[in-house]
Amino acid sequence: MNSNTRFRLGVVVNPFAGIGGAVALKGSDGAAIREKALAQGAEQKAAEKMCRALMQLQGTDNLLVFTAAGEMGMDSCQQAGLSAEVVYSPQTAQTEAEHTQQAARAMMEKGIDLLLFAGGDGTARNLYDELGTDQVVLGVPAGVKIHSGVYAVTPSAAGKVALKMAMGELVSEFDAEVRDIDEDAFRHGNVTAKYYGEMRVPRELEYIQAVKMGGKEHEELVLDDIAAYVSEMIEQDDETCYVMGSGSTVAAIMDALNLDNTLLGVDVICAGRVIGSDVSAKTLLEITDGQPVKLIVTLIGGQGHILGRGNQQLSPAFIKRLGKQNMLIVSTKQKLQALEGRPLRFDSGDDALDEALSGSVQVITGYQDKVLYPAV
Repeated sequence: MNSNTRFRLGVVVNPFAGIGGAVALKGSDGAAIREKALAQGAEQKAAEKMCRALMQLQGTDNLLVFTAAGEMGMDSCQQAGLSAEVVYSPQTAQTEAEHTQQAARAMMEKGIDLLLFAGGDGTARNLYDELGTDQVVLGVPAGVKIHSGVYAVTPSAAGKVALKMAMGELVSEFDAEVRDIDEDAFRHGNVTAKYYGEMRVPRELEYIQAVKMGGKEHEELVLDDIAAYVSEMIEQDDETCYVMGSGSTVAAIMDALNLDNTLLGVDVICAGRVIGSDVSAKTLLEITDGQPVKLIVTLIGGQGHILGRGNQQLSPAFIKRLGKQNMLIVSTKQKLQALEGRPLRFDSGDDALDEALSGSVQVITGYQDKVLYPAV
């Protein structure tokens, strides 16, 4: 820590991080995508997520906070009830990567002990380009795609790590990978997370997410078993609409049903046909309103996230209406074993909802084969 006894925290927010998620644009990089997302009614959630992180620090006396003006940080600090000093103000209303970098550099020059930033993989890349390994950082997950290992598992978890450090607890550091994918390829169903470098993050493994495993699952026989079991269940239930989450495990089920699938989007099927393809959060609420609904979703390999990573279309409003009892989680046992005992994660964007969803969940792992697994 800085020789000053007060913990010095830098706070920076990418205001547009994750804006393309709920409207099924699968990313937020580029002014054109942001404009399209806003035109479709997308809401900016990054500042709110940073606020959830900062609320963990309320009442911390030995804390100095440095941030950027407005929605790049100060708004979140004020909403969380934290006093902060503005050390950077963007000269334009539309902030870009260079503004994030300039803000981070201004905070680093204040001798901060930790840079807490809200964004996605693109934000992590921008900060890596500017700071390298010269600064300890921790990401508040707010993007559509989170493949990098520099992020906490949830916004609240990021705040808890920062609190540990501010209270003087011994928190070691390690170098975590910064990864990002090509959004254009992502929108066409291709996921390849490229390695860009490493940044220093606190080593609190309970709170820091693992790097997402790339590539497709190769347990073909197990996938066939899961797909056969779940597809039979769907075919025998013409009265229920099934919301199909993203990922290769869910894609195998759609293949078994001989239905077109959006690998990295959310589809809705009812009575044996697709009634909604690659739907947005708003459209999902509209077409399932008043209908009996079940959700089929899988976890992200290596991380264990069920909600909040690449499926922001599954909004808190939808999940609340759905109910935990109508959520069918599918996964191979190999994916579960790769978590090495870490729990599955809900990061819906609503802390109270995540708490309500926590506990043991049933996971379909084969044909009439299910296991109970802890989730938080």
